Amino acid sequence: MSSLREEVETLLPNWRSWYPSLFDAAVDLGVIRARICDPNSLLLSNRHASVRAEAAQAHRERWEATDNPPEE
Repeated sequence: MSSLREEVETLLPNWRSWYPSLFDAAVDLGVIRARICDPNSLLLSNRHASVRAEAAQAHRERWEATDNPPEE
């Protein structure tokens, strides 16, 4: 697997004379592309919600906790 720099240098060996950064060269050459995604998918709280839910369920199962407290 080649690095980003290696891919850019393969396509355009003298990229430094044309571009201010490796990132700019890679974008123009099509080595990397932006993807449009739902902004909510970028929030860590949303991305890890299922992991937290699984952990909470495992905790409840381990300690036999229920949503309703025991009646006296």
